[in-house]
Amino acid sequence: MFSCKTIAFIYLSESRSQFCHKVPIFLFHSVPFLSVIRGSKFLECKCASEKVSESFERDPGQEFEPEPNQIVKQKKASIVDILKQSNSILPHVVLASTIMALVYPPSFTWFTSRYYAPALGFLMFAVGVNSSEKDFIEAFKRPDAIFTGYVGQFVVKPLLGYIFGIIAVTVFGLPTPLGAGIMLVSCVSGAQLSNYATFLTDPPLAPLSIVMTSLSTATAVFVTPMLSLLLIGKRLPVDVVGMVSSILQIVIAPITAGLLLNRLFPRLCEAMRPFLPPLSVLDTACCVGAPLAININSVLSPFGLTVSLLIVTFHLSAFIAGYFLSGSLFHKAPDVKALQRTLSFETGMQSSLLALALANRFFQDPLVSVPPAISTVIMSLMGFALVMIWAKKKE
Repeated sequence: MFSCKTIAFIYLSESRSQFCHKVPIFLFHSVPFLSVIRGSKFLECKCASEKVSESFERDPGQEFEPEPNQIVKQKKASIVDILKQSNSILPHVVLASTIMALVYPPSFTWFTSRYYAPALGFLMFAVGVNSSEKDFIEAFKRPDAIFTGYVGQFVVKPLLGYIFGIIAVTVFGLPTPLGAGIMLVSCVSGAQLSNYATFLTDPPLAPLSIVMTSLSTATAVFVTPMLSLLLIGKRLPVDVVGMVSSILQIVIAPITAGLLLNRLFPRLCEAMRPFLPPLSVLDTACCVGAPLAININSVLSPFGLTVSLLIVTFHLSAFIAGYFLSGSLFHKAPDVKALQRTLSFETGMQSSLLALALANRFFQDPLVSVPPAISTVIMSLMGFALVMIWAKKKE
């Protein structure tokens, strides 16, 4: 404690404001201090100290009101969060587009086949913007996983397609062209939607999925005709130039553009990213609803329900086969669950649009196109339903 003389000296030598600032508040309540200092000056200083203490002690019932700038920032942040989380409603949007295509086909018939390549290319561009070249370099360091995905695409899936095609004809008594259509679906390469599904569930493995799909698509110009000759008994003269052009338009060019944009203009990509999920959701809805709406007569044919059940079982078997095949081969891998999901998408989802185009072009019987048309919808619905299920399990 200070003595009375010392306190009096401090008071006389310092100005009023300096004294109030330098002397600790507890001195105002000491008895020697009160006995020495009297008068209005002391009262003024004491009042100032009380105001300072009151500024730090708020009424418990009083609520803190944020500044207007903070409210604006919070609203902006909430809008950005909503845009980024648009992918969570993708399965519901796909289901809604399927129902709309069935109930009112003209809502999607305007989205003709000429829009398919740009639409799928946009999805690949979104993946490229959210990736880097290092991700693709890492993907090529896993040749065993790439080879397993290739086996799932062109060995496991065609085997399942052949089995279900035979079941369709022998067990259910369906016309032979419908069985051929199921086999044709199993002969084509992987679907670009599988890359986007992997990106939604396991983003680090999206480049690996893209490499798998690109490899199967590039070699489909030789493998698909061979498989069709082996399973169906008819060799399909697949357009090699057209397939290469399709790979460049749908996969290589959009991903390269996204990677370069992310590398050269990171701020632009940062501003763009919140808007990519909702646009991708609308894009995917069109890619699912349009083939169903355009081929509605084939889907609603007398054989439509039976073929739909067979297609559902075929895809389900392919998803399961890809999942457990990769689990048995890579059970020691640190990311085995993510790898199982990736290879499941790669095996269960294929380019049904390509099968539909081949059916319309090289088969005279229109029934061959019914399974590919149904597969386009079923494959997408099942794939994105798995996205929703696996995303919830990860949470």
